[in-house]
Amino acid sequence: MVLQERDGGIRQKVGDVTQRISAYRSRLRSTRAGRITLQVATAVVGTAVVVVGIILIPFPGPGWLIVLTGLAILALEFVWAQRLLAFTRRQLERWWRWVLRQSLFVRGLVAASGMAFVTGVVLLTLWLTFDVSSPSDLWRLLRGGDS
Repeated sequence: MVLQERDGGIRQKVGDVTQRISAYRSRLRSTRAGRITLQVATAVVGTAVVVVGIILIPFPGPGWLIVLTGLAILALEFVWAQRLLAFTRRQLERWWRWVLRQSLFVRGLVAASGMAFVTGVVLLTLWLTFDVSSPSDLWRLLRGGDS
């Protein structure tokens, strides 16, 4: 059974929104003040997203994904960001292709080293933030204080 999209489906709605955004950006770019405003706004938002992502890189979660999202925002207006994003994508694809060519043992080592790094960051954060230096300290923290 082949599903067919109804008129006014999600693809059409996304296309409509994309067209409206593109038209709005074109109107903004039609004046010098609009171009500068658009570049400044894009730079501020993109840089803020990149900085948040960089702060989150050592922690478990989507730190690198947030950095790449910020870079994609910057690439909307800046050629250097487009080049950097393209370079980053190529390197990430090379890395994934390399990992997938390796044996299951090597892939396991890559995964284990990533998990060890994340575990180390979490433990270091607990130690520096909550002075947790042993499992009993962690248990005491989780239970809500001294017992």
